[in-house]
Amino acid sequence: MTEIENIQARNKKVEEDKAWEVSKTRRIFIGVMTYSIVVFFLWSIKAPKPWINALVPTIGFFLSTLTLPYFKKFWLKYK
Repeated sequence: MTEIENIQARNKKVEEDKAWEVSKTRRIFIGVMTYSIVVFFLWSIKAPKPWINALVPTIGFFLSTLTLPYFKKFWLKYK
């Protein structure tokens, strides 16, 4: 491979990684996994209403993914 081909291959990988990082699919997958793990944990310790109580960290995750782009833009502007 030439140097240009190496750079193009690297750029393609970086673009794919960035697309995954900001994708809704990734956010949904992490949210479902978070909810599932918390439900299992709450159920295993016999906490009341694990199906409802597991929503709290899951909703927190989704809210954080919605606000992080705003804070990133703010940080980049004043960096």
